[in-house]
Amino acid sequence: MLIQYIHAALERAQYEIIDDEEPYYGEVPELEGVWATGKTLEECRRNLEEVIDEWIVIRLRNGLPLPRIGDHIIKEPGDIAVV
Repeated sequence: MLIQYIHAALERAQYEIIDDEEPYYGEVPELEGVWATGKTLEECRRNLEEVIDEWIVIRLRNGLPLPRIGDHIIKEPGDIAVV
């Protein structure tokens, strides 16, 4: 399921504290352009989860492949494999 893919991506997320109104910054290196900020680490994580979800939808609608996240691969919409 997509939820497994999203959770696997969140497990690979990297976070840092930056000098900003929302000092927590998170990104998933394997997912190009996927990043989020938040006032707390938990808010950043929630925001990052939403960004990942939207990023997946955009890529699938445009027929673009999704990168492998650990053992999770999505080959086609609705198709996920754990290897």
